[in-house]
Amino acid sequence: MQQVTPKKALGQHFLCDDDIARRIVDSLQADNPNVLEIGPGMGVLTQFLLQRDIPDFQVVEIDRESVEYLQQHYPQLSGRILAADFLQLDLAQMYTDKVSIIGNFPYNISSQILFKILDNKDLVTETVGMFQKEVAERVASAPGPKAYGILSVLLQAFFDIEYLFTVGENSFNPPPKVKSAVIRLVRNPEKKLRSDEKRFKQVVKTAFNQRRKTLRNSLKIFTFDVDFIANPIFSKRPEQLSVAEFDEICLHILE
Repeated sequence: MQQVTPKKALGQHFLCDDDIARRIVDSLQADNPNVLEIGPGMGVLTQFLLQRDIPDFQVVEIDRESVEYLQQHYPQLSGRILAADFLQLDLAQMYTDKVSIIGNFPYNISSQILFKILDNKDLVTETVGMFQKEVAERVASAPGPKAYGILSVLLQAFFDIEYLFTVGENSFNPPPKVKSAVIRLVRNPEKKLRSDEKRFKQVVKTAFNQRRKTLRNSLKIFTFDVDFIANPIFSKRPEQLSVAEFDEICLHILE
């Protein structure tokens, strides 16, 4: 088997630039005992990850053709290939210690991957990944720009996020119709929010689902304590608020 055929249904765009692949792997900083690569494809990242002294390195690949390719070309991966869907894995059962996640993530499920990482935020302490540039900008955006949204706030509540570099279309086979970018997420010291996390997510999603409205209008489904109602924060739109300000708002919601 020489090459794996990219499958549109799986959102496959195989990275074919070794220099970019090395930069992505070199961006993995944490000295975690466990590293999980998502969607290795033909192993362009895997080849460099195997050169590192990682106590427990595994790859998860849903594409049977890619699994066969990896088995043939990377015998050192024997026993380390999970032929599975990452979104269906129970990371808490797989790992008892911290894990880093890395990958050239399929763009059609990249947001789902990020939400799964968020759900496992106390286990996944670092993620380095290739995303569609627009998604990468949303995740890493500071408050203010149009890119700042639900993903930005929810992830930045628990991760420090850095936009590392942009990758052009010609570094892939087949070339995607959009530019790509690599970002790094590192778990921040925040163990938990001051407010209830479920309520926090509800407020953030409600606000951004009506992002053209001020918070006074978009959050009127919630009842706030009397002393907080006059707060000038309600004159702002959601993209103007920091994580801490959303957290503050949630503290003043009455049950």
